[in-house]
Amino acid sequence: MTAGAGGRLVDGYSLVVFDLDGVIYLIDRPIPGAVEAVGRLRAEGRAVAYATNNASRRSSEVADLLTGMGVTATPEEVLTSAAASAELLADRLPAGSAVLVVGAEALRAEIGAVGLRPVSRAEESPAAVVQGYGPQVGWADLAEASLAVRAGAQWIATNTDRTLPSGRGPLPGNGSLVAVLRTALERDPDVVVGKPEPALFATAARRAGQGRTLVVGDRLDTDIEGARRAGLDSLLVLTGVSDVPELLAAPERRRPTYVAADLAGLFDPAAVVRVPGAPETGGWSVTVTDGGLELTGSGRTLDALAALCAVAWAADGGPQARPGSPEAAEALAALGLAG
Repeated sequence: MTAGAGGRLVDGYSLVVFDLDGVIYLIDRPIPGAVEAVGRLRAEGRAVAYATNNASRRSSEVADLLTGMGVTATPEEVLTSAAASAELLADRLPAGSAVLVVGAEALRAEIGAVGLRPVSRAEESPAAVVQGYGPQVGWADLAEASLAVRAGAQWIATNTDRTLPSGRGPLPGNGSLVAVLRTALERDPDVVVGKPEPALFATAARRAGQGRTLVVGDRLDTDIEGARRAGLDSLLVLTGVSDVPELLAAPERRRPTYVAADLAGLFDPAAVVRVPGAPETGGWSVTVTDGGLELTGSGRTLDALAALCAVAWAADGGPQARPGSPEAAEALAALGLAG
């Protein structure tokens, strides 16, 4: 059966592209079920790729990290914003050009690998500044980048993720650091390479040839919006950053095709839902009452979510939901919408 017609979701696609942080792993530990899900895809002979905005590791390092967790991966299957940024600059600049690197050593290595010269000071007359996440990035690095851009250097951001996931909750990401320079320079970067820009997903989709590609991510503002820009279907898993309240309030450009609690949704039709549903879906009914959403009925929690999305998105927002039955109260609590 085709995806969304009652069969397994994965059977409708020839390539599955995974985000990493919040989908496959959290910092350095695999998310429960991720190892088994990827292993099952490979056992069925399905193509897999990984697309990450994280510019702090090279593709080979990411592949080694995944393999060490039990998720088999090759460098060719890993698409990073660091490598994509380096390739973009190699196309724009003469070989040997100086590039001021703000970020981790992996980004410096990618710049060097394409024949450009990584530098760290504005006095070295860089032709471009490339800015990516690095845990050691500080004021001095941002000051040098600011001076270089003011002197005429191109400004390339690997990504603009506001936060990155951690075991203690979201932490400042590269987008927060880009915002510092944006404030100081009173301008935006010349180019943002990573998601939600479509380049990483478009590259992966080309590898699928004529087959369909499914993007799996945990963030509406990067993974899901990026998939939509690339014209691809997407599955939001609730194991990372974005949650149900954010989903109900999502603008059209950030609305996924499917939602699941985790990667089990790839294989189990009962663990995934296409969104939006209808205001009456799977035994549930959602109505607008006194400016809020009222959920009544009973059934599968994911069907309740599909019905809530239908009404919330039609209203261009996610007004507060309240239960109209005991079963609805349980469903809203399971979705993180209690109270």
